[in-house]
Amino acid sequence: MTAQESGYRVDWVDYGKGICIILVVMMHSTYGYGAIAGGEGWMHHVVEFAKPIRMPDFFLIAGLFLSRSIHGPLADYIDKKVIHFAYFYVLWLAIQNVALESELLLADPLAFAVLFAKQLIFPSGSLWFLHQLLVFYVLTRLLRNVPAMVVLAAAALLQTLLYAGLIETGWSVTDRIANWYVFFFTGYACAPMLFRFASLAGRHKIFAIAGLAVWGLTNWGFVAAGLGEAPIVALALGMAGAGAIIAVAAILAELNTGNVIRYAGQHSIVIYLTFFVPMKVGEKALGATGLIPDIGFACLTVLVIAVGVPLAIHALVRGTPLNFLYRRPALFTLNRWQRGDGGKARIAPAE
Repeated sequence: MTAQESGYRVDWVDYGKGICIILVVMMHSTYGYGAIAGGEGWMHHVVEFAKPIRMPDFFLIAGLFLSRSIHGPLADYIDKKVIHFAYFYVLWLAIQNVALESELLLADPLAFAVLFAKQLIFPSGSLWFLHQLLVFYVLTRLLRNVPAMVVLAAAALLQTLLYAGLIETGWSVTDRIANWYVFFFTGYACAPMLFRFASLAGRHKIFAIAGLAVWGLTNWGFVAAGLGEAPIVALALGMAGAGAIIAVAAILAELNTGNVIRYAGQHSIVIYLTFFVPMKVGEKALGATGLIPDIGFACLTVLVIAVGVPLAIHALVRGTPLNFLYRRPALFTLNRWQRGDGGKARIAPAE
C-alpha cells in the first residue's frame, strides 16, 4: 500500500487511501457506538451509503503498485509482501488481545494462547485486512503469468457466485478471496488505466463532479432499495464506487485541499493498526456518560478519536524505541540475513 512515485500520482493515491481508511473506521465506530447506545443516528445512513464502496476501493488501491515487484526476485517479494504484513499482523494482534482479553490472559493463559493461535488462521476483528492482503499478494504472485483477463473473469465470477449464495467455504479467508480479490487484481492489472482516469478527473473537474452526482444518486438508489448486495449489482457498485473515490481523490489533489485526508492516507496503515483500542475507549466513555445525546454526532466524535489518536501516538513514538510499532526492524527482514550485518541497516515502515 505504498506509493513511491513523486508528484501528482502520490497526491491522489494518498487522498484515496485517506478516504478509504476514514470510511472503514467510520463503519466500526458507528456500528460499535450504535450497539452501545441501542439506536441509530444519521451516521448510520452514511455508513450504509458507503457499504458498497469502502472495501472495494481499499483493495483496489492496495494493488495499484504491485506491478513493480511482482516479477522481481522471489526473496524480495516475500520480504516486502509476506513477512512485512505478517510482522504487523502478529504484533498488533498480540497488542489487541492483551488489551481486550486481559482477563482471559490472567485467568487462563493457555486459552489465551489458543485464541491467539486460532486468529493466525481465522483472522477476526479489525486486523483481518492485513491478513487478507498477505494472502492476495501470494495469490497474485502465483497467478502472475496467467492472462489478466482470465483472472479478472474468474474473480468476477467468484464474486457473483458468492453474492448469489452459491459459495460459502466456512473459512473467512477463502470467502474474502471470492468477495474482494476481483478489486485487488483490478488495481494491479488496470493500474495504467486507473492513473489515466485520475488524471482526466483532476483536469476536468466539472465533468467529474457531474459524474459523481450521477453515481451518488445511483448508488444511494440501489442501497435504499436493498439491492446493494445483489449478484452482479454488488460488483458493479463496487467498481463504480472505486472509480468515484479515485475521482474525488484526484479533484482534491488538483485543488490541493483537504490535507487532513491526505495525511491520513499517508499514514493509513498506522490508523488501521491502532484505531481499534481508542475507538473502544471512546465508545465506552461516551456511552457511559451520555455526554453527546445525538447518536450521529456521538458516532462522529468516536470516529475523530479513532483516527486522531493513532496519528498522535505515531508522532510521539517516532524516533523512540517504540518505533517498532510502526516500522519493521531489520531483524525481521530477509535482507538482514542476506547481508549478515546483524540487522543494523534500514527498517521497513508500515506505510
